[in-house]
Amino acid sequence: MGSKIAVGVAVALAMLPVLLGAVPQAVVTSLTGSGSTTCTPAGRTAGEVPGYGPEQLANAAIVTSVGRQLQVPEPGWVIAVAVAIQESTLRNLDHGDRDSLGLFQQRPSQGWGTPEQVMDPTYAATQFYRHLRAVSGWQQMSLNDAAQAVQRSGTPNAYGRHQADAEVIVAAVAGVTCEHTGGGDCASITAPTPAALTAINYACGQRGLPYVWGGNGPDDGDAGFDCSGLTRASYGAAGIPLPRTSREQYAAGPHVPAGAALLPGDLVFYAIAGRVHHVGLYIGSGNMIDAPDFGRAVKVEPYRYPGDDYLGATRPTAAR
Repeated sequence: MGSKIAVGVAVALAMLPVLLGAVPQAVVTSLTGSGSTTCTPAGRTAGEVPGYGPEQLANAAIVTSVGRQLQVPEPGWVIAVAVAIQESTLRNLDHGDRDSLGLFQQRPSQGWGTPEQVMDPTYAATQFYRHLRAVSGWQQMSLNDAAQAVQRSGTPNAYGRHQADAEVIVAAVAGVTCEHTGGGDCASITAPTPAALTAINYACGQRGLPYVWGGNGPDDGDAGFDCSGLTRASYGAAGIPLPRTSREQYAAGPHVPAGAALLPGDLVFYAIAGRVHHVGLYIGSGNMIDAPDFGRAVKVEPYRYPGDDYLGATRPTAAR
């Protein structure tokens, strides 16, 4: 398994085109609405991968870096890059078949995220790896079959032919590290662990869905979520099971000590007379994402406000 990179790779919703200079130790910087992602490759330069230009290598660097942060084994990086070669020639396309968009030509209508999200290479790569890891036995499959299990393409045998190029590209950017500055909204996500990153990424993708009492979300056949349904589904996407209700989730801990700084990915709880009635997912800079109440959609909002009944926080990733 590849080594971990520094935490804090963004899942940015408004990633602008990035440039990779053809010089050793070039710095790739992607500006977002409220932060920036900087990737620093080591070893060979972009000019040493024939047929692929700076923009394409920059996107490959981001895809590879996200795979490393999420602790996906290196063969998964090769699969992801091969898919991006086939789907978009490693270009962040704003068009495609039907509503397909981005590096992986992911379709918003099929649940991959909003158009803005799938046009962000970091978000798109995170979603690809999430779906890849859900494929049973993917590491024992051929590259083509593993890729097709995720993409479900109309040209199911097209991915394997890109394996050699993908291996060369991954080797060229294998020393990449990416760091992000910013945070506190879904346009600039930072997280201290891969699990927290995945949970926040998932929750941000549910914005706009309605509050539904007892709702577990579209994946479970519901139109929307209630508060604990959202947090449970978000951490479920990260492979961390949570109890169903907010009261049970609070009891499960581990608890963040009173007065300690919150970290993105912490769960924040609210109670009246000691009875927990609400939970949200903290995303940094004083904000959380939650399913607030009847008549209100999943949204980002401050986790503290005058007169609130804030109880405390837990850190599900601390148990890992």
